[in-house]
Amino acid sequence: MAARAVELEGLQWRLEELERRVFGGDRARGPRKMADELVKVQVTLSNIAGKRERIKILFKKIEDVIKYLDPQYIDRMAVPDAMKLQFILSEEQFIPSRAALLEQVKNIQPILDGASIQAIPDHAAKLQRLSQIHIQQQVA
Repeated sequence: MAARAVELEGLQWRLEELERRVFGGDRARGPRKMADELVKVQVTLSNIAGKRERIKILFKKIEDVIKYLDPQYIDRMAVPDAMKLQFILSEEQFIPSRAALLEQVKNIQPILDGASIQAIPDHAAKLQRLSQIHIQQQVA
């Protein structure tokens, strides 16, 4: 029970700090409360949504979009093992050729990690400068 009171006090402090930052330190405008303003906005939006059928549909679609944007949504979708097996079997004819290509990449890995390949970005910048000079010489 005491922990809940501490949480509420912390929440109250955070809300007051937010109000101070939004409305400024002085209360010349009157005692405007952030929570009251948020409630007014929510009520206004609910009234608008209640009057327009398209907006009701849109709000429902927003909930769906939020659900689909959740990074764990894909993890929750369970793909049956039969479907996984069907996918693997449909790719069966391509697997040996891809395995051979991967083996070739593994064999040339030392060459790909070499200094000449690592220096390509430097050479690209030099090549671009040379191309610009060549274009300027052709124009002149």
